Amino acid sequence: MGYVEKNLIPEETLYAQGHLHWIIFSKAIFWGLAAIALLLYALEEQAAGVFENAQLLMYGGLVLLIPALWYAAAALIKRISTELAVTSKRVIAKFGFIRRNTVELNHSKVESFHVEQGVLGCILGFGTLHINGTGGGITPIPNISDPLGFRRRAMEGIDDSQK
Repeated sequence: MGYVEKNLIPEETLYAQGHLHWIIFSKAIFWGLAAIALLLYALEEQAAGVFENAQLLMYGGLVLLIPALWYAAAALIKRISTELAVTSKRVIAKFGFIRRNTVELNHSKVESFHVEQGVLGCILGFGTLHINGTGGGITPIPNISDPLGFRRRAMEGIDDSQK
């Protein structure tokens, strides 16, 4: 049970949940592919009988695995510890694992949603959702998966609650 489920108030139902896009793993993927390429090249050099270069390339490939694993762990923690939800009464965003940051806006306090997507975001289906609250507060939620769909579900939830 996550933060959102634990903090639902009486007679509040969950309309939609969002999550971060896999693009947050891009640094880990880059470094992992570089490490694999170097390790494969080292094996090819070793098979060709060039042992001094193969050993150096092998160590280089293993060193490149360190940032790959670091970025993968950081992205996994970020993905697991981020919760986005629209309930019958609020829009909720929770970030962080050890240091928690939450944004909870009652439907009456939400002025608008703004979606920002670049070309790659349009192709792969991710973007930044900005929630504009009354009083000028703007909450950006970067790298959200299907930001247009989440915005649509949020707007539907707000419309349903105001009927």
